[in-house]
Amino acid sequence: MDLITTATSSDESERAASVAVLPVGSFEQHGTHLPLVTDTVVACAIAKAVAERYDLFLLPPVTISCSHEHAAWRGTVSISATTLTAVVVDIARSLRASGIDRLAMINGHGGNYALANVVQEANVAGPAMTLFPARADWDDARVAAGMHSTAHQDMHAGELEVSLLLHVAPEVVRDGYEQADHLADDRRHLLTRGMDGYTTSGVIGLPSHATPTKGKAVLEALVRSFADHHGLMPRDKA
Repeated sequence: MDLITTATSSDESERAASVAVLPVGSFEQHGTHLPLVTDTVVACAIAKAVAERYDLFLLPPVTISCSHEHAAWRGTVSISATTLTAVVVDIARSLRASGIDRLAMINGHGGNYALANVVQEANVAGPAMTLFPARADWDDARVAAGMHSTAHQDMHAGELEVSLLLHVAPEVVRDGYEQADHLADDRRHLLTRGMDGYTTSGVIGLPSHATPTKGKAVLEALVRSFADHHGLMPRDKA
């Protein structure tokens, strides 16, 4: 499981990329069949794939983020939205100082709502930052992979995430996902009640339908979708 870039300074000097790619994961419960680091694995897999395809500057991941809704489960660790925002803003500032003024954030955790505001503010003067995958990118990838469940049904540790990990890091997927299905379609009070208000296992989704073939198709579809995000950040800015 190759999570961190091994490029050297000279490698990046030769690449001279105009866009940096920052994977943002989390450290939170994913039931008994996926590791706490699941969202980081997902973000890194996507980031590495798009960096290779579009020849971009791949950064190491942010591994702890805003997972407060999972606090009921041991092992979950969070930072505040303010801290996450500050980390991303500082990274973008450091990149600008080295001549890279465009940043693509690859977000592996849906609870990182603060990232959307960071991107909005960064783009006031023109496209400088993107947040990927957007909801539509995930939806397109699910269709391409022939997912059995919908995005709403399959919220956490379900068909999509298990499929991706079966493809990119099968060694970390534990037995039991085939019997771990749990649905909780009415989650209107999630921000108030937390995940434990809707699941005792930590799972909301249909992991029993996961396959590595679906995971491969999801990743390939996301790499294709990233082309639009990349195209919105022109090489030469006014």
